[in-house]
Amino acid sequence: MKYVCLFYADEARVLAMSQAEVDALIDETTALEEDLRASGQLVVGQALEQVESAVTVRVRDGRLSATDGPFAETNEQLGGFMLIEARDLDEAIQIAGRIPSARLGSIEVRPAFDLMREHS
Repeated sequence: MKYVCLFYADEARVLAMSQAEVDALIDETTALEEDLRASGQLVVGQALEQVESAVTVRVRDGRLSATDGPFAETNEQLGGFMLIEARDLDEAIQIAGRIPSARLGSIEVRPAFDLMREHS
């Protein structure tokens, strides 16, 4: 089954890290991705640009609106994700616990829902 692991952290805390700390985090994350890819458990993973580049899109009464930045009022921002393969939620949680960003914030683990398969 596929699970999405969403990485949340306080972006200000990440931006305050030294370049050496950032490089170590990237190296550790890259090593984990390589390990998960080799085991067939990584489908895709991607970091996101800083939150200032975000745009929130809504459609209300047939009208599209786009607002700069994320809309949610929160101390932590979405920083990236991994789509993984796991036997069950317990295994997905164990994988999420290995993601280095978990030390900076939190990892939300959620089963992926395949709309195409459910509606065919």
